[in-house]
Amino acid sequence: MKIAYPARTLAPTGGVCYAPLHMELVLKVLPWAQIVLSVLLIGAILLQRSGSEVGGALGGGDSGTASMFHTKRGMEKTLFNATILIALLFAVSAFVALVIK
Repeated sequence: MKIAYPARTLAPTGGVCYAPLHMELVLKVLPWAQIVLSVLLIGAILLQRSGSEVGGALGGGDSGTASMFHTKRGMEKTLFNATILIALLFAVSAFVALVIK
């Protein structure tokens, strides 16, 4: 059942509120934004360096503690921070979708 909203309604403060029109736009754009964010999140996760690479997992490579801890620098740090940001944006968009529907 679709609810028909007027184009403009009065806000409780006496101003004009365009919320119903914005809600329709959000309902149309939100699924597409979630698809884009999910693809970006998958790509960002796959581009990150794995902590247990094949050589380290099979006993090869550096067996010291230096291989366990790695300081992120440059592009790796940027990708790491971007992954966190994309994950937060995706979580917020999922919560907004849950609240709206």
